[in-house]
Amino acid sequence: MLSMIGLIGGLALLIFLTMRGMNLLIVGPISALFVALLSGMPLFPQLVEEGAANFVGNYMAGFSSFVTSWYLMFLLGAIFGKVMEDSGAADSVSEYIVGKFGMKFAVLAIVIACAVLTYGGVSLFVVAFSVYPMALSLFRQADLPRRFIPAALAFGSVTFTMTSAGSPEIQNWIPIEYLNTTPYAGWEVSLIVAIFMMIFGYWWLKRMITRAVAKGEKFVSRETDPIQEKRELPHPALGLIPLIVVLAISFIFHKGLMQSALILALLGGVVSAYLLNRKYFKNFWHAVSEGTIGALIAIGNTAAVVGFGGVAKAVPAFQTAVNFMTDIPGSPLIGSAIAVSVIAGMTGSASGGQAIALPILAPHYLDMGVNPEALHRVVAISSGALDSLPHNGYVVTTVRAICGESHQDAYNPVAAVTVIVPAIGVILAIILFSLGLGI
Repeated sequence: MLSMIGLIGGLALLIFLTMRGMNLLIVGPISALFVALLSGMPLFPQLVEEGAANFVGNYMAGFSSFVTSWYLMFLLGAIFGKVMEDSGAADSVSEYIVGKFGMKFAVLAIVIACAVLTYGGVSLFVVAFSVYPMALSLFRQADLPRRFIPAALAFGSVTFTMTSAGSPEIQNWIPIEYLNTTPYAGWEVSLIVAIFMMIFGYWWLKRMITRAVAKGEKFVSRETDPIQEKRELPHPALGLIPLIVVLAISFIFHKGLMQSALILALLGGVVSAYLLNRKYFKNFWHAVSEGTIGALIAIGNTAAVVGFGGVAKAVPAFQTAVNFMTDIPGSPLIGSAIAVSVIAGMTGSASGGQAIALPILAPHYLDMGVNPEALHRVVAISSGALDSLPHNGYVVTTVRAICGESHQDAYNPVAAVTVIVPAIGVILAIILFSLGLGI
């Protein structure tokens, strides 16, 4: 009982401290320590037999294992994004999309710009940084409340693109290692779910903004607002080609190299972006350096909550919770969706939640005869729901660091389109797979 209180209390503390604006690299260990203390877990490896659970050992094992497995993907993804940004290729693609839709569909243009960049392999964090200045300009011209910008950025980045079939984002690649599938697993169902999430999520986002405007909310300028630099940009086609290269290489090599194909794909994206747009760069090597720093921050934030999960999964309450979720009656896909969603919510990370859940859940469900492609897609989509709780690294960075908003003002719209909409998408995916579609 005390262990369960510690597990739930640790998660609540993690969310509370994040909402207060504390750094995840500090919040993660503090919250994990709370879980360990209330569960009676020894603090140091010297106090237990070799291999036995302890706070420092389990936290650092979770932290370091995630870095070991995914550092190169984070590094190349962040560098690719920065190269696209520094050359103006990302801005060119974004402006082209915005220009095609016009001011009347400003919000939709922002969503699609984020979606194209995300599905092309640009880091989620970099997409937010790249599109924000344009989103700010559009919201200013349309006189829309700026507190909805984080929701527009997040909706286009971490919902119908991040976990869809073919996406080069790691949330779609982690299941491959455990299920021996491909990044295109369950693509028929994925396509239907993605279309549903985009239409329903966009309708909801527009409805929230329209209601706020009807209540008198307007755009409020700030002295710190960045000024979008006027510069010569490459042709949009030169920005799209590197994105196509990433998708093409990942498709060609995914069968032989599995998730390692993403390393080759992102490297190909960096090389092609440089060769095609080299005359437009401000400072290529500075962009590489910034990408490297960004990768360290992004993977550090994610690993910090994976470390929390490493401690959480070693306490008795966690196994009790997993047993409960895996024994849920009905379709095994329902149990897997609930389990992954809850664990992703606990860790505040879709990728972290998968990294913790799949080693436990994959053998269990595969032994039950669950279709691996269906399991892959359900796990991917469900990991993108509760992961977007307030302590999620992307949410904190986008809301606070990029957009300069508070969680109190901006988080509710973010939660609507990145938590509730994907959760409904998971339900739809389970129904479609249960009807035999895509299996």
